[in-house]
Amino acid sequence: MKYFGTDGIRGKALVKLTPELAFKVGQSLKPVINPKMIIIGGDTRQSSPLLGLSIANGAMLAGIDVLYCGITSTPMLAHYAKVNHALGIMITASHNPFTDNGIKIFHNETKLANNLEIKIEDFIDSNEIIKSPTYGSFRFVDDVEETYLKLYNQINMTQTKFKVGYDSANGANYLIAKKVFDVIAPNSIQIGNTPDGLNINKGVGSMHLESISSLVKTHHLDFGFAFDGDADRLNLVDQNHIYDGDFIVYMIGKYLKSKNQLPNNKVVLTKMSNPGMLEALSNLGIGYTLTDVGDKYVLDAMLKEGLVVGGESSGHILLTHLIHSGDGLLAATYLLSILTELNMTPEEYTKEVKLYPLKTINIPNVSKDSINHPKVINVKEEVLEMLGDKSLLLLRPSGTEPLIRLTVSHENSSLVEKAIETLRNVIEEVNR
Repeated sequence: MKYFGTDGIRGKALVKLTPELAFKVGQSLKPVINPKMIIIGGDTRQSSPLLGLSIANGAMLAGIDVLYCGITSTPMLAHYAKVNHALGIMITASHNPFTDNGIKIFHNETKLANNLEIKIEDFIDSNEIIKSPTYGSFRFVDDVEETYLKLYNQINMTQTKFKVGYDSANGANYLIAKKVFDVIAPNSIQIGNTPDGLNINKGVGSMHLESISSLVKTHHLDFGFAFDGDADRLNLVDQNHIYDGDFIVYMIGKYLKSKNQLPNNKVVLTKMSNPGMLEALSNLGIGYTLTDVGDKYVLDAMLKEGLVVGGESSGHILLTHLIHSGDGLLAATYLLSILTELNMTPEEYTKEVKLYPLKTINIPNVSKDSINHPKVINVKEEVLEMLGDKSLLLLRPSGTEPLIRLTVSHENSSLVEKAIETLRNVIEEVNR
């Protein structure tokens, strides 16, 4: 699609994602969805208020009422929209730098369906301007935090004995995270909590785990959590290891199964998951469904199968028995309560997991359609046969750059290298 990617609209703020485009998005909501009211929030980027208010302007001109939240995390915005039976719009580019921004739309408790995205794109490219006889209202709201914190009543938030740190990425959860951790871990240490509009995700957060790793080692902490700019992503580190989203799904799934609270004894992961992790789940008697990359695909599979735990290796964690959208902070709090109850560290609780060697490379300056070339398809099938069942092979075109990403995993590292080299050579060959 022209504007929407796997996680809403995203692009260079005020260059590709302009106030004019945001205005048209606001306008499009009337003919495409026809909501009575929308709720808008944004992260700490310098451009977020302008883009949010531009959407509000377009929506109000079309006769839609607007509630404006100001700085809020994506899960807080999504939950508040659900409680108020309204369309939710989050202004954020997630883990990207401040120069980017984006628009995420939550409709009927999930991210926008593809068919509605196409209709919004068609309206954006049209010359139509909707002017309602009655202008929509605009109101600031101040009960988003109060509404969100009620979710934590579902968790046994007893104080933990563990010494922990957390990194808010100079992003949207820097205030709410402190309120939550001050209850469950009052001696915890927070970093990434001084946003200035320009430093979101800059050297901190889930994309820069060196910061939380350094904090954990310097202060001799047991482990630390890292969020991204809009707080829907979570990674975990301790003195020696990094635990990605798959590990977090594994730990929570393992716990719920031990309590007979894991529906169908099954979780949802993506096709990027390490085969060693899938083997560890199977050894526990936990099944799995693998989806395309994108938390909306994970959520769709969970809802279809009635499952409550799912996520991506990137750190998007979905716990639908707690909240309907991905929430890094809630997942961190829930995991911390589990480890506290069990009196076990992440290393102790995942000691049986043996990850396979995994390698990802970018193949630049090639056509994204190369993955559909007959020669590439034939070679890929040969490589898959060579690797066998307990392996991972994924060819994905980048959504923003002229390159293809190739990921291979197998218990034999030499076969990983052979597969990478074979596929890279054939892709480069068909592009000469």
